[in-house]
Amino acid sequence: MGHVAAAPGVQVALSTVSVFPERTPDAFEAAARLGYDGLEVMVTADPVSQDADVLRRLSDYHGLPVLAVHAPGLLITQRVWGREPWGKLDRARQVAEHLGARVVVVHPPFRWQREYARDFEAGLARMSEQTDVIFAVENLYPLRAGAEVAAWAPHWNPVEIDYPHATLDLSHTAVSGSDALEMAEQLGSRLAHVHMADGIKPGLPDEHLVPGRGSQPCAELLERLGSGGYAGTVVLEVNTFRAASNAERRADLAEALAFTRHHLQEGALGRMGGQLSPGQGPGGRSGRPAQATSRESASPDRR
Repeated sequence: MGHVAAAPGVQVALSTVSVFPERTPDAFEAAARLGYDGLEVMVTADPVSQDADVLRRLSDYHGLPVLAVHAPGLLITQRVWGREPWGKLDRARQVAEHLGARVVVVHPPFRWQREYARDFEAGLARMSEQTDVIFAVENLYPLRAGAEVAAWAPHWNPVEIDYPHATLDLSHTAVSGSDALEMAEQLGSRLAHVHMADGIKPGLPDEHLVPGRGSQPCAELLERLGSGGYAGTVVLEVNTFRAASNAERRADLAEALAFTRHHLQEGALGRMGGQLSPGQGPGGRSGRPAQATSRESASPDRR
Protein backbone atom coordinates (compact mmCIF):
# COMPACT_ATOMS: atom_id res chain seq x y z
CA MET A 1 0.00 0.00 0.00
CA GLY A 2 1.31 3.44 -0.89
CA HIS A 3 1.60 6.44 1.39
CA VAL A 4 -1.45 8.40 2.49
CA ALA A 5 -0.90 11.76 0.83
CA ALA A 6 -0.35 14.85 2.93
CA ALA A 7 -3.10 17.40 3.51
CA PRO A 8 -2.36 20.67 1.68
CA GLY A 9 -0.31 23.05 3.79
CA VAL A 10 0.20 20.67 6.72
CA GLN A 11 3.49 18.85 7.17
CA VAL A 12 3.65 15.74 9.35
CA ALA A 13 7.00 15.20 11.06
CA LEU A 14 8.51 12.46 13.20
CA SER A 15 10.10 13.32 16.53
CA THR A 16 13.48 11.67 16.88
CA VAL A 17 12.48 10.55 20.38
CA SER A 18 9.80 8.33 18.82
CA VAL A 19 12.37 5.67 17.91
CA PHE A 20 13.92 5.44 21.40
CA PRO A 21 15.89 3.35 22.40
CA GLU A 22 17.19 3.67 18.85
CA ARG A 23 19.17 6.80 18.05
CA THR A 24 18.78 10.01 16.09
CA PRO A 25 20.14 8.62 12.76
CA ASP A 26 17.61 5.76 13.03
CA ALA A 27 14.81 8.33 13.26
CA PHE A 28 15.93 9.94 9.99
CA GLU A 29 16.04 6.55 8.30
CA ALA A 30 12.59 5.56 9.62
CA ALA A 31 11.04 8.89 8.62
CA ALA A 32 12.44 8.58 5.09
CA ARG A 33 11.29 4.98 4.65
CA LEU A 34 7.78 5.66 5.96
CA GLY A 35 7.17 8.89 4.05
CA TYR A 36 7.16 11.56 6.76
CA ASP A 37 7.60 15.15 5.62
CA GLY A 38 10.45 15.90 8.01
CA LEU A 39 11.67 15.59 11.57
CA GLU A 40 11.64 17.31 14.92
CA VAL A 41 14.97 16.82 16.65
CA MET A 42 14.66 16.26 20.39
CA VAL A 43 17.98 17.39 21.84
CA THR A 44 19.09 14.69 24.29
CA ALA A 45 22.30 13.12 25.54
CA ASP A 46 22.69 11.51 22.09
CA PRO A 47 25.66 13.46 20.61
CA VAL A 48 24.10 13.42 17.13
CA SER A 49 21.03 15.31 18.38
CA GLN A 50 23.33 18.11 19.61
CA ASP A 51 25.48 18.47 16.48
CA ALA A 52 24.06 20.82 13.84
CA ASP A 53 26.59 19.77 11.19
CA VAL A 54 25.84 16.05 11.58
CA LEU A 55 22.11 16.77 11.56
CA ARG A 56 22.57 18.74 8.34
CA ARG A 57 24.35 15.78 6.72
CA LEU A 58 21.58 13.42 7.80
CA SER A 59 18.95 15.80 6.49
CA ASP A 60 20.70 16.16 3.14
CA TYR A 61 21.34 12.43 2.80
CA HIS A 62 17.73 11.43 3.44
CA GLY A 63 16.21 14.39 1.63
CA LEU A 64 14.16 15.34 4.70
CA PRO A 65 14.13 18.74 6.39
CA VAL A 66 14.42 19.32 10.11
CA LEU A 67 11.22 21.26 10.76
CA ALA A 68 11.63 21.84 14.50
CA VAL A 69 14.16 21.57 17.31
CA HIS A 70 13.02 20.57 20.80
CA ALA A 71 15.24 22.37 23.29
CA PRO A 72 16.65 20.21 26.13
CA GLY A 73 14.20 20.93 28.94
CA LEU A 74 13.80 17.56 30.65
CA LEU A 75 15.23 16.57 34.01
CA ILE A 76 17.41 14.00 32.27
CA THR A 77 18.85 16.66 29.92
CA GLN A 78 19.70 19.28 32.55
CA ARG A 79 23.41 19.08 31.69
CA VAL A 80 23.01 19.05 27.91
CA TRP A 81 24.47 22.27 26.46
CA GLY A 82 25.37 23.45 29.97
CA ARG A 83 23.19 24.36 32.92
CA GLU A 84 22.27 27.94 32.00
CA PRO A 85 18.68 27.84 30.58
CA TRP A 86 18.95 30.90 28.35
CA GLY A 87 22.15 29.46 26.91
CA LYS A 88 20.26 26.28 26.02
CA LEU A 89 17.55 28.22 24.22
CA ASP A 90 20.09 30.31 22.34
CA ARG A 91 21.92 27.15 21.27
CA ALA A 92 18.61 25.62 20.12
CA ARG A 93 17.92 28.77 18.12
CA GLN A 94 21.33 28.56 16.46
CA VAL A 95 20.77 24.91 15.52
CA ALA A 96 17.31 25.71 14.17
CA GLU A 97 18.66 28.56 12.05
CA HIS A 98 21.51 26.38 10.74
CA LEU A 99 19.04 23.67 9.70
CA GLY A 100 16.31 25.98 8.43
CA ALA A 101 13.85 24.82 11.09
CA ARG A 102 10.92 27.12 11.79
CA VAL A 103 10.18 26.20 15.41
CA VAL A 104 11.99 25.68 18.70
CA VAL A 105 9.80 23.79 21.19
CA VAL A 106 10.27 25.12 24.72
CA HIS A 107 9.19 23.79 28.11
CA PRO A 108 8.22 26.29 30.82
CA PRO A 109 10.91 26.74 33.49
CA PHE A 110 11.07 24.38 36.42
CA ARG A 111 9.69 26.02 39.55
CA TRP A 112 13.12 26.00 41.22
CA GLN A 113 14.60 28.01 38.31
CA ARG A 114 13.23 31.15 39.94
CA GLU A 115 15.21 33.79 38.09
CA TYR A 116 14.61 32.09 34.73
CA ALA A 117 10.89 31.74 35.49
CA ARG A 118 10.61 35.36 36.57
CA ASP A 119 12.08 36.61 33.27
CA PHE A 120 10.65 33.88 31.02
CA GLU A 121 7.98 35.84 29.15
CA ALA A 122 10.10 38.94 28.67
CA GLY A 123 13.16 36.87 27.76
CA LEU A 124 11.32 34.92 25.07
CA ALA A 125 10.03 38.20 23.66
CA ARG A 126 13.58 39.58 23.47
CA MET A 127 14.90 36.44 21.78
CA SER A 128 12.02 36.45 19.29
CA GLU A 129 12.98 39.95 18.16
CA GLN A 130 16.39 38.66 17.06
CA THR A 131 15.29 35.74 14.86
CA ASP A 132 12.57 34.42 12.56
CA VAL A 133 12.52 31.16 14.56
CA ILE A 134 9.35 30.69 16.61
CA PHE A 135 9.65 29.72 20.29
CA ALA A 136 6.55 27.61 20.92
CA VAL A 137 5.93 26.93 24.63
CA GLU A 138 4.55 23.45 25.28
CA ASN A 139 1.66 22.55 27.58
CA LEU A 140 2.70 20.25 30.43
CA TYR A 141 0.61 19.15 33.45
CA PRO A 142 0.12 19.61 37.20
CA LEU A 143 1.54 17.14 39.69
CA ARG A 144 -1.94 15.70 40.10
CA ALA A 145 -4.80 15.87 37.59
CA GLY A 146 -7.21 18.63 38.51
CA ALA A 147 -4.71 20.35 40.81
CA GLU A 148 -2.88 23.59 40.15
CA VAL A 149 0.45 22.70 41.78
CA ALA A 150 3.02 21.85 39.13
CA ALA A 151 6.76 21.51 38.71
CA TRP A 152 6.78 24.38 36.20
CA ALA A 153 6.40 28.15 36.46
CA PRO A 154 4.89 30.57 35.73
CA HIS A 155 2.30 27.95 34.66
CA TRP A 156 2.16 24.51 33.05
CA ASN A 157 -0.64 25.64 30.71
CA PRO A 158 0.27 28.15 27.96
CA VAL A 159 -3.38 29.22 27.77
CA GLU A 160 -2.86 30.96 31.12
CA ILE A 161 0.21 32.93 30.00
CA ASP A 162 0.49 35.39 27.14
CA TYR A 163 3.11 33.58 25.06
CA PRO A 164 2.99 34.55 21.36
CA HIS A 165 3.29 30.91 20.24
CA ALA A 166 2.42 27.56 21.81
CA THR A 167 2.83 23.83 21.25
CA LEU A 168 -0.16 21.60 22.05
CA ASP A 169 0.72 18.05 23.17
CA LEU A 170 -2.20 15.61 23.41
CA SER A 171 -0.43 13.12 25.67
CA HIS A 172 0.05 15.98 28.11
CA THR A 173 -3.63 16.98 27.91
CA ALA A 174 -4.44 13.40 28.91
CA VAL A 175 -2.19 13.65 31.97
CA SER A 176 -3.63 17.03 33.02
CA GLY A 177 -7.23 16.01 32.33
CA SER A 178 -7.57 19.00 30.00
CA ASP A 179 -9.96 19.33 27.08
CA ALA A 180 -7.58 19.37 24.10
CA LEU A 181 -10.16 20.82 21.71
CA GLU A 182 -11.01 23.61 24.12
CA MET A 183 -7.34 24.32 24.71
CA ALA A 184 -6.72 24.55 20.96
CA GLU A 185 -9.67 26.94 20.61
CA GLN A 186 -8.44 29.10 23.48
CA LEU A 187 -4.96 29.29 22.02
CA GLY A 188 -6.39 30.37 18.68
CA SER A 189 -3.76 31.86 16.37
CA ARG A 190 -1.09 31.29 19.04
CA LEU A 191 -1.23 27.54 18.27
CA ALA A 192 1.89 27.16 16.14
CA HIS A 193 2.88 23.53 16.65
CA VAL A 194 1.21 20.24 17.61
CA HIS A 195 2.62 17.10 19.22
CA MET A 196 0.27 14.32 18.17
CA ALA A 197 0.05 11.42 20.61
CA ASP A 198 -2.59 9.81 22.79
CA GLY A 199 -3.22 8.95 26.43
CA ILE A 200 -5.81 6.94 28.31
CA LYS A 201 -6.61 8.77 31.53
CA PRO A 202 -5.63 11.71 33.75
CA GLY A 203 -2.50 11.40 35.85
CA LEU A 204 0.94 10.02 35.23
CA PRO A 205 2.50 8.22 33.42
CA ASP A 206 2.81 10.44 30.37
CA GLU A 207 2.03 7.70 27.85
CA HIS A 208 2.54 9.16 24.35
CA LEU A 209 0.51 6.39 22.73
CA VAL A 210 0.02 6.03 18.99
CA PRO A 211 -2.94 8.33 18.17
CA GLY A 212 -6.23 6.46 18.18
CA ARG A 213 -5.20 4.08 20.96
CA GLY A 214 -6.24 6.29 23.87
CA SER A 215 -9.04 8.62 24.92
CA GLN A 216 -7.84 11.94 23.50
CA PRO A 217 -9.74 13.62 20.64
CA CYS A 218 -6.86 13.11 18.22
CA ALA A 219 -9.05 12.57 15.15
CA GLU A 220 -11.28 15.53 15.99
CA LEU A 221 -8.36 17.90 16.52
CA LEU A 222 -6.66 16.82 13.30
CA GLU A 223 -9.86 17.32 11.34
CA ARG A 224 -10.25 20.80 12.84
CA LEU A 225 -6.66 21.62 11.92
CA GLY A 226 -7.25 20.36 8.39
CA SER A 227 -10.51 22.26 7.99
CA GLY A 228 -9.26 25.45 9.60
CA GLY A 229 -6.29 26.05 7.33
CA TYR A 230 -3.70 25.30 10.04
CA ALA A 231 -0.27 26.11 8.59
CA GLY A 232 1.92 24.70 11.34
CA THR A 233 3.50 21.26 11.68
CA VAL A 234 2.01 18.16 13.29
CA VAL A 235 4.71 16.07 14.94
CA LEU A 236 4.28 12.43 15.92
CA GLU A 237 5.87 12.18 19.37
CA VAL A 238 4.97 8.64 20.37
CA ASN A 239 6.45 6.07 22.70
CA THR A 240 7.58 2.88 20.93
CA PHE A 241 9.94 1.76 23.71
CA ARG A 242 7.97 -1.43 24.34
CA ALA A 243 7.98 -2.54 20.70
CA ALA A 244 9.25 -6.11 20.55
CA SER A 245 11.29 -5.49 17.39
CA ASN A 246 12.36 -2.76 14.99
CA ALA A 247 9.70 -4.03 12.57
CA GLU A 248 7.00 -3.56 15.20
CA ARG A 249 8.31 -0.06 15.96
CA ARG A 250 8.19 0.86 12.26
CA ALA A 251 4.64 -0.51 12.04
CA ASP A 252 3.57 1.71 14.96
CA LEU A 253 5.15 4.76 13.32
CA ALA A 254 3.50 3.94 9.98
CA GLU A 255 0.12 3.59 11.72
CA ALA A 256 0.60 6.93 13.45
CA LEU A 257 1.45 8.66 10.16
CA ALA A 258 -1.50 7.12 8.30
CA PHE A 259 -3.93 8.06 11.10
CA THR A 260 -2.68 11.64 11.17
CA ARG A 261 -2.77 12.21 7.43
CA HIS A 262 -6.15 10.52 7.08
CA HIS A 263 -7.82 12.85 9.59
CA LEU A 264 -6.06 15.97 8.33
CA GLN A 265 -7.42 15.19 4.89
CA GLU A 266 -10.87 14.45 6.27
CA GLY A 267 -10.86 18.00 7.61
CA ALA A 268 -9.49 19.48 4.40
CA LEU A 269 -12.07 17.65 2.28
CA GLY A 270 -14.83 18.77 4.61
CA ARG A 271 -13.70 22.36 4.13
CA MET A 272 -13.82 21.95 0.37
CA GLY A 273 -17.16 20.12 0.48
CA GLY A 274 -15.64 16.87 -0.78
CA GLN A 275 -16.69 13.40 0.32
CA LEU A 276 -14.91 10.06 0.51
CA SER A 277 -16.37 6.86 -0.82
CA PRO A 278 -17.58 4.42 1.86
CA GLY A 279 -14.70 2.50 3.42
CA GLN A 280 -12.02 4.62 1.81
CA GLY A 281 -9.49 6.99 3.25
CA PRO A 282 -7.88 9.97 1.56
CA GLY A 283 -6.95 9.52 -2.08
CA GLY A 284 -9.09 6.36 -2.33
CA ARG A 285 -6.93 4.49 0.18
CA SER A 286 -7.91 3.03 3.50
CA GLY A 287 -6.63 4.73 6.64
CA ARG A 288 -4.41 1.80 7.56
CA PRO A 289 -0.65 2.23 7.98
CA ALA A 290 1.39 2.70 4.84
CA GLN A 291 4.14 0.26 3.97
CA ALA A 292 7.70 1.49 4.05
CA THR A 293 9.37 2.34 0.76
CA SER A 294 12.50 0.42 -0.07
CA ARG A 295 15.85 2.10 0.46
CA GLU A 296 18.78 -0.19 0.68
CA SER A 297 21.69 2.03 1.57
CA ALA A 298 22.60 2.62 5.21
CA SER A 299 22.44 5.96 6.99
CA PRO A 300 25.68 7.94 7.40
CA ASP A 301 27.08 9.29 10.65
CA ARG A 302 25.60 6.53 12.80
CA ARG A 303 27.02 6.98 16.28
